[in-house]
Parts: sequence; C-alpha cells; structure tokens
Amino acid sequence: MFEGALHEASDGVLIDVDVRPGADSTRITGYNEWRRSVTVDVAAPPQRGEANREVESLFTRLAGHGCVARIVRGHSSRRKTVLVEGAEKPALLAALNREPP
Repeated sequence: MFEGALHEASDGVLIDVDVRPGADSTRITGYNEWRRSVTVDVAAPPQRGEANREVESLFTRLAGHGCVARIVRGHSSRRKTVLVEGAEKPALLAALNREPP
C-alpha cells in the first residue's frame, strides 16, 4: 500500500510524508494515493521543531536497529521527505505494512 511513497537512495530510503500535527497520538494513519505519501498524525505541536522530532523518532523506531531517520525536505511544511539512513526499501515497506493504523 505504501510503495509509491518510498524511493531508494544511495544511503537509505526516502519517504514522502504528509504530517497532521496536534493529534492525540503519533502514528501512521494511512496512505494518500493522490500525493503518493504516508499520512502521519503527530501529537506534538508544530513549534520549535517538536513535530519534526516526533516524525524522525517514529520512522527511526519503525526502521529498526542501525537506522536513523531525518527530515531532508519540508522542515516548515506539512509535506515532508524523510530519509531513513541504513534502511532497505523492502524491509521498510514491510514494517510500514505491519504498523497498526
């Protein structure tokens, strides 16, 4: 379901993300087929980089051991691109599909 949002890069996997801050909890809530992006609700407010840190933490946890996620595009936008360094696309895709909505 999420394959259109993931793109292989030389140092990991890029993920296109739509962020909705101010939610009850931080979690993946779906896939936007039109934008080809993962939809993420974030509990932190979009202030002082708090929501960005939660997005990075979510994808780092999801990718697992040895991987680090960082936002590489869209720091001040709801549309972001996250690079998960050290990840491989098939493993990350499987992890996204296992994540409960």
